[in-house]
Amino acid sequence: MRVVFMGTPEYGVPSLRALIAAGHQVVGVFTQPDKPSGRGKKLTPSPVKLVALENNIPVYQPQKIRVDGVEDLRALAPDVCVTAAFGQILSQEVLDIPKMGTVNVHASLLPEYRGSSPINWCLLKGEKVTGVTTMLTDKGIDTGDILQKRECVIEESDTTATLTEKLALIGAELLIDTLDKLEKGVCPREKQDESKMSYYPMLKKEMGLMDFRKSAQELCNQVRAFDPWPCSYMMVEGAPMKVWKAEVADMTAAPGTVLCADARQGLVIAAGDKALRIIELQAQGGKRMKAQDYLRGHGINQTIIE
Repeated sequence: MRVVFMGTPEYGVPSLRALIAAGHQVVGVFTQPDKPSGRGKKLTPSPVKLVALENNIPVYQPQKIRVDGVEDLRALAPDVCVTAAFGQILSQEVLDIPKMGTVNVHASLLPEYRGSSPINWCLLKGEKVTGVTTMLTDKGIDTGDILQKRECVIEESDTTATLTEKLALIGAELLIDTLDKLEKGVCPREKQDESKMSYYPMLKKEMGLMDFRKSAQELCNQVRAFDPWPCSYMMVEGAPMKVWKAEVADMTAAPGTVLCADARQGLVIAAGDKALRIIELQAQGGKRMKAQDYLRGHGINQTIIE
């Protein structure tokens, strides 16, 4: 089939590679414009763009595809479009161009966890199972008909980073199977059950601030969900300290009380029920390290964390 792929971050890379490996004719790739990155703010291409260039696939980077990308897409005459974390809303005019519609590779078991950050939110909510859904995109936000689903168990060690990698690979396999069934006219299709729908908004940087009035398990979930971005952090003596890894500790005190802060016992802070043992942290201007190593050279007062 003639396929136009639309994606931007690393999540979309396995799907694009799978399309190429499966022999589909990927006639164009749409991705977000290059963005400044690093200390030098050098314009950096998206991971999807790099794969497209490696494979000599034409790349299109409209600011808004529904405004300045319509004619380019129409000229490519795709049989189907595929989206995987593209990052732009598609207008009905765009959706009407591919003959067989637009297939989205969504990282949740729809209709649950609609929105742009489903992996973060399922970890934040303490889910044990998630998965990938292929769906036919319509004008709503992840409201189109479901084609296929595949589940994935969430390990206790999973973060957004590790779970994204797993789901990206699952999504790539599911995409190829879905397109094969679509081409043969045997792909299942069902309306979403709106009574089971859940939608969660985009993440914001300030959401990373830890509230020790929450339960220790909720805080652990937050640490996992916000790795690598926006990253959980706590305020220690007026400065932000990132928390990269933590676990529940069976200790109690007023929320925010520093219960232990030494190189032998590590760093333990009371939460809303039990306590949170900080395993890996990163002080402002410093590097990521084990809390015990940090405490060999630094002290944290036995006071309430701000």
